[in-house]
Order: sequence, then C-alpha cells, then structure tokens
Amino acid sequence: MDTRSGSLGKVLVNDKGRTLYLFKADKPKKSTCTGACAEAWPPLTAKGKPTAGSGVKSNLLGTITRSDGSKQVTYKDQPLYLYKGDHAAGDMNGQGLTQFGAKWYVLDPTGKEVTRMATGSPTMTGSPSKTGNGY
Repeated sequence: MDTRSGSLGKVLVNDKGRTLYLFKADKPKKSTCTGACAEAWPPLTAKGKPTAGSGVKSNLLGTITRSDGSKQVTYKDQPLYLYKGDHAAGDMNGQGLTQFGAKWYVLDPTGKEVTRMATGSPTMTGSPSKTGNGY
C-alpha cells in the first residue's frame, strides 16, 4: 500500500496506484460487502502481511478473514476495497457514491475518510511503490 496526492490531498492506493475505499456500512474489522457488492467493489486482499509503502502507517495496517477464507486488508480497522469503475491508476470515480446501502469514501494516510468531492480532474500524481497486493 502507498499514498498518492491529488485533488483530495494524499489518499491511500494499492501498489498499482489504484484508489482504495472504505464502505460506511462496514464495522471495524468486519466487512459487510459480499456477493454483487464485492464484484463491484473488490476487496483488497493479501496473501501475507500487508506492506506499508511511502506515507502509510504500518501500525494501522492489518487483515481480517472474509467469509470465503481470503484475507482482506484493513487500515485503522476499516476493510479496504477497490472500485471496478476506476479504470486507471489515480481514478477516484467511487468517491462519495452511495451503493449497496451506504457511502464509499477514500481514506487519508491517518485512516480518516475523506468526504469532500474531487474538483477538476480526478487524476492523482506521484508514483506508488511496488509493495503490497495489486488489482
């Protein structure tokens, strides 16, 4: 995991620069996004311990076990997701969407949700490191 800067400030991204989101319906250390939700919002998974890249606080990284047995990455106890509507590194098309009964938001490096909307181009700058699990 890494961070990138854009119109919403620094946000969490995976090792390929894809934006990461939290789901407001989730509880700490508990994912409620399964089935069609998990198809539209794929969980960020890891085979081992997630790796903190630039700007990511390793003490906030963790994993939970999903109902299918896979390990989903968490940050500050919040399960993390990618969004199928993001087509390239830096896209933030899922920001502020209400889907599957709740809102989806990007996170800043402290683990806080960013609720404001992007202005101008949603493209972010910076190059993510090659650590963690890709999408």
